[in-house]
Amino acid sequence: MLLNAETALSTSKVLLVPYSSWHVPRYHEWMQDEEIQEATASEPLTLDEEYSMQRSWRQDADKLTFISCHPISQDRTKHSVQLTPEDEAGENMVGDINLFLRVDDGDEGDEIPQLVGELELMIAEKVNQRKGFGKASLLAFMRYIVERQTEILDEFVQGSDVSVEQREKLVQSAAAATGGVKRFQCLSVKIGQANLRSLALFESLGFVKVSEEPSFFGEFELRKMDLGLEGIRESLDAAGVEGYVQLHYGRKE
Repeated sequence: MLLNAETALSTSKVLLVPYSSWHVPRYHEWMQDEEIQEATASEPLTLDEEYSMQRSWRQDADKLTFISCHPISQDRTKHSVQLTPEDEAGENMVGDINLFLRVDDGDEGDEIPQLVGELELMIAEKVNQRKGFGKASLLAFMRYIVERQTEILDEFVQGSDVSVEQREKLVQSAAAATGGVKRFQCLSVKIGQANLRSLALFESLGFVKVSEEPSFFGEFELRKMDLGLEGIRESLDAAGVEGYVQLHYGRKE
């Protein structure tokens, strides 16, 4: 997605930057790990394929992603100091967080279509796990997408492979539910049944299992219907994630 190409998100706990070509070598290293492949349901790619995937995440209207990095000092953000390449260098990268947009129109395709945002979160290396990077990344990302959801959904509806018929139904659905403002019906995440830490993280933030039984693929789907901004701000405060600010991201592909 092009929306966040010039936006970084800074907090006291994590820095989120747009996934760019200079992140690919480190990301590719992570994705050679079999445990990470299993946790993310991913197949190993060549380096060239990884670069192609990065371009897809940057350009496709149904995908939005940031790379999670160690935080920068809050003094720098207060003085609007520009980010440096070192801030997002490989040794400062810890993971990524993604949003995949899809239209949910029921199993038979005959229900009023709703816009669903599916989340994916990864903190890649064990040395960076259980240190709060995942929760901070998730909360900062949720605040961004809730604040910018109309722009996100406009880019999705206008630039993706949504059919004309679905597009009209989406607009009508939004008009009926929210006075014409496009909003997510919900945020969703799919987590392997054995990944108890991730399940606990998302449930602590108000995500609820769609079913008490895992899917055929051994996953639980959890959804969060209440996307009020005030609740997300309260969760940021409760987690000790301070100083949320959107920074201009000036590096160009």
